Amino acid sequence: MYIEPKSGHGDNGPRENRLGTFSKTGRSIYSSGKRFERLQGRGISGNYFDVDTGEEYWISGVKKQNTHRHWAGNGPIDIDVDAREEYESYIRGKTST
Repeated sequence: MYIEPKSGHGDNGPRENRLGTFSKTGRSIYSSGKRFERLQGRGISGNYFDVDTGEEYWISGVKKQNTHRHWAGNGPIDIDVDAREEYESYIRGKTST
């Protein structure tokens, strides 16, 4: 997953690809000990929020063309060490994720 915090960072916050899973209902995302839920149209520049802190995040799937970043974001993207192998395999086209 591509995760970019928006609260307090605007479009220049830290960005990274890391592993994440969806809840059984698909309404929540779990990643790095955090739970995110959809903003349901009330977000400023994010599409999910951290349930514990209320901070907004832009979360999307990883795309091969590197277009997963929020449209206004820029700068380098960090790849979490736990997600690196899966990310690189996906980018090279070896998986269908």
